[in-house]
Amino acid sequence: MASIFITRKIPDVGIDMLKAKGYEVDVYPEDRVPTQAELIEFLSKKPYDAVICLLTDEIDAKVFDAVPTAKLFATYTVGFNNIDVAEAKKRGIVVTNTAGASRVPVAEHAMALMLGLTTRLVEADQYTRDGKYEGWSPMHFIGEDFSGKTLGLVGTGAIGSEVARMAHHGFNVNIIYSDPRPNEQIEKDYGAVRHELDDVLKMADLVSIHVPLMDSTHHLINADKLKLMKPTAFLVNTSRGPVIDEAALVTALQNKTIAGAGLDVYEFEPKLSPGLADLQNAILTPHIASARIEARNEMAQIVANNVIDFFEGKTPRNEIKM
Repeated sequence: MASIFITRKIPDVGIDMLKAKGYEVDVYPEDRVPTQAELIEFLSKKPYDAVICLLTDEIDAKVFDAVPTAKLFATYTVGFNNIDVAEAKKRGIVVTNTAGASRVPVAEHAMALMLGLTTRLVEADQYTRDGKYEGWSPMHFIGEDFSGKTLGLVGTGAIGSEVARMAHHGFNVNIIYSDPRPNEQIEKDYGAVRHELDDVLKMADLVSIHVPLMDSTHHLINADKLKLMKPTAFLVNTSRGPVIDEAALVTALQNKTIAGAGLDVYEFEPKLSPGLADLQNAILTPHIASARIEARNEMAQIVANNVIDFFEGKTPRNEIKM
């Protein structure tokens, strides 16, 4: 009977699928992020055959050494930058993710951040709650239209393509994008035009980031890149925090190099870079872009199916091949 360790509670639908197959499932008993030392301690207790982990778990050689029997690490996330995939491959360990499950909710969240920035929604909400609203004024909280603007997408995988669909059909925006590979589908369906990253940053009124975190994308958006953007432009990030040099972004927002930013992820999360929380031209949410019941249940089903595929001798449908 296969034995599986889950590093934190996930929706029951996934756990029930595994138990229905007769697998033994152990879940980390506390509703918090375990330290790597705690994780190693738990994994060392039994010869687990597979581990389901989360983005908050640092999975490297020390963890692999703690549970040498585990030949599958299935992450309950789309991103997998928390796992040393190269080391896993050396050891013959299969790594899987939940790609596809969070496409719609993350795209919706990116859209919400963009709309919040253009309408100054969060500023106005706080102003009202603070008791400062004294009646309608023709010059109060003047924002700008989202419709008709130019949206620059940095990365056009499943989520970036979904943002393109929503923005094009819902708001008639012009789509430009930067991606190592042409995306013929969004070019055909939404009239998107591919450019180099620098040109996208120069031309876009709003920039939305949708790239995985890799060595090549770490600090992809830095001080020099921010200077290329229009002073009226907004930047949104729902991918991974370290894609942006957060200190440089704080400076750019303070100096009005760009008009504003909407962030759901942070370079040193859960910590924020000094000064970020004080900025009125930033909308900050606590890594909740995929926090929809439908998406989280689907992620649990996908991660369970990856495990089931593995133990039934099939190639898991979401295996990471790098």
